[in-house]
Amino acid sequence: MQLDDLDYQILEQLIHDGRKSFTDIADELSVSVGTVRNRYNTFIENGLLNIIGRVHPEKIGFNTYAQILIKVRPVEKISAVADNISQLPEVSFLAMTTGAYDLEVNVMCRNNEHLVELMTNHITKMDGIFESSTNIYFKVYKYAQPDLYLLRREGSAIDINNEK
Repeated sequence: MQLDDLDYQILEQLIHDGRKSFTDIADELSVSVGTVRNRYNTFIENGLLNIIGRVHPEKIGFNTYAQILIKVRPVEKISAVADNISQLPEVSFLAMTTGAYDLEVNVMCRNNEHLVELMTNHITKMDGIFESSTNIYFKVYKYAQPDLYLLRREGSAIDINNEK
C-alpha cells in the first residue's frame, strides 16, 4: 500500500489531535467514517502510527535539556554503546552521526544535578565511550512532529513498507 493524499490528510489530523474522533476526521475530509477507520487500522497494523500522549516536559519538571555528542572507540562498539544508551530513561533522541562524533544523544533531566549524575555515573562509565561533549539547551522553542506537508509532493508516493 502506498500513501495517498487522503492518508496524509488523516495523519495530519491525528498529529494535531491524536484523540480526534473518526467521525470528526471524516466530516472534515468529506469521506466516510469507515474509510477513516480502515485507513487508521492499516496505519496501526503496519507500525506507521502510534497514538501516544505527549506531555510538555518543563511543565512536569524536566528543566534541563542537553545534547551529548559521543566518540566511540573502537568503532565496532558503536551499536553496543547505542543499545546501552537507548535504555536510559532520560534519552529522548539517539542517532549515529557523521563528523567528529559517532553518536548524538538528547536527554531530558530534572535539573543540572540530574544531568551531572547521568553523565558521571552512567554515560561516561560505559565501555567504548572514548570522549563526550555536552551542550545544555537554555530554552527549547519548538518540540514537535515534522509537518507531513513536506512529504506531499506532486507525483511522489511513499510506500508504508519503505519501498519506493
